[in-house]
Amino acid sequence: MIELQDVSRIYRVGGQEVKAVAGISLKIERGDFVALRGPSGSGKSSIMNILGCLDKPTAGHYFLDGQNVSFLNDRELAAVRNRKIGFVHQNFNLLPRLNAMENVELPMTYAGVVRQERIERAREALQTVGLAHRLDHHPVQLSGGEQQRVAIARALVNAAPLILADEPTGNLDSKSSVEIMTILQSLNERGSTIVLVTHEADVAEWARHSVYFKDGKLAH
Repeated sequence: MIELQDVSRIYRVGGQEVKAVAGISLKIERGDFVALRGPSGSGKSSIMNILGCLDKPTAGHYFLDGQNVSFLNDRELAAVRNRKIGFVHQNFNLLPRLNAMENVELPMTYAGVVRQERIERAREALQTVGLAHRLDHHPVQLSGGEQQRVAIARALVNAAPLILADEPTGNLDSKSSVEIMTILQSLNERGSTIVLVTHEADVAEWARHSVYFKDGKLAH
């Protein structure tokens, strides 16, 4: 599903070059569940941005589902994100003026899915995460755990084969964290490839494998 070949990412800060990622090669198989771990500044967030087609490598190649996406333009990367990747963020990133159904429909709106199909798929996704009874609730009316479940439903609706979860339990209590990780584990068992960034060892234990980063490199 994912293959990084000698990927580097260099940023310019104050006239100096900062190598956030230093020649990483990594493979993640379809259907795997992988936790990316490491201290702040280790490079895992930069790698996550590359995996999510939100950033491009300075050098090296990134193959996503067999396609080399390293040199695509912004419009092409946006199309890949919409087809291939579902995102789950620490801060949920729900639009406050939209209810749960409308938030989940958003990726399908961008993809040009007709309204009736959007409604059916959004309802099914919310049912999958246990929120069939909260369809018309706005984010302010939902708990943190419920907001994250809406975000997971939103990540599912375009049937993206890859789910990138960036600290998905970071703003949740322990009970809600377990609920969210149980959902992600269930999605993985159904065939979704999941890549999770976390600082929490107990959260990483839900994954099948862990990858450690230090100073922009893989730590062995």
